[in-house]
Amino acid sequence: MATNPKVFSARTRLCSFLVLVLSCVVVSADSPSSASLVFNFYEASCPAAELIVSNTVRSASSSDPTVPGKLLRLVFHDCFVEGCDASVLLQGNGTERSDPGNRSLGGFQVIESAKRMLEIFCPGIVSCADVVALAGRDAVAITGGPQLQIPTGRRDGRASAAANVRPNIIDTTFTMNEMINIFTAKGLSLEDLVVLSGAHTIGSAHCSAFSDRFQEDSKGKLTLIDASLDGNYANELMQKCPVGASDSVTVFNDPKSSSSFDNQYYRNLAAHKGLFQSDSILLDDKRTRNLVEDLANDQEKFFQSWSQSFLKLTSIGVKTGEEGEIRQSCSMTLVGEEL
Repeated sequence: MATNPKVFSARTRLCSFLVLVLSCVVVSADSPSSASLVFNFYEASCPAAELIVSNTVRSASSSDPTVPGKLLRLVFHDCFVEGCDASVLLQGNGTERSDPGNRSLGGFQVIESAKRMLEIFCPGIVSCADVVALAGRDAVAITGGPQLQIPTGRRDGRASAAANVRPNIIDTTFTMNEMINIFTAKGLSLEDLVVLSGAHTIGSAHCSAFSDRFQEDSKGKLTLIDASLDGNYANELMQKCPVGASDSVTVFNDPKSSSSFDNQYYRNLAAHKGLFQSDSILLDDKRTRNLVEDLANDQEKFFQSWSQSFLKLTSIGVKTGEEGEIRQSCSMTLVGEEL
């Protein structure tokens, strides 16, 4: 379908504006490590790095439409634990990846595929941490979201412990204050919390992720116990996830436009059709309700806000310079052992 020249021009101006804004954010960030990330870090050492990652993500997504949602979720689970250092990719007993909270993660093969290609063209140059961040960015772009530049130069962490997962990631049953506490600890604001929750506009979830909103009655059927959830939507969920449903059953986070990165997520919230309790609470809480309604009514505002919040997300606790390492394989450290 042809693109309206006026729309294209407007988007071009928006992208130019965002690049300027994001550059300012990186330079002025409080964290010294985030300030050391730079745009086009691999321009001289591996000029095709970002293109290789982008092409890998696009190819994998064309054969499996669930890939973008998995890659975006992987960014959150990496950056919220030990910072954006690819520690979630390390395999072995007691690693982050082995924790039950991370066992439903996906997209690992896409990251490994991109890394293998990078090792052919630029051995020992591009970190797995940068691949994860870039893949998350590209996942948004190829599903219709904003196309943006993010700085690179992250290095890979050598430590990965399952014990660090639960205290640092958001559970779908969390209260607003619990979510705020975790986001604040990462240097993220209340606005970032609302905006980054918009990641749920793509991807899917297992039935267990929202089972707390229902209970089994004496006849072995589910009944709705969460009054904040629309009744018709609740019935749809109970049909897809009845008592005894297989662990493999999943439901789209956004039933309206599951493969498009758009502001439909916020429209769903406004209609009391947020899949998770942690989604619905964004509308119910007076501290966030107005922003939810604004984003539901203005997709461009969501895209601009997303671009800034995603930059902050992918700059959490990064390792740069002489810190960490550049792994040859994303699943193990350079010592050649799985942790």
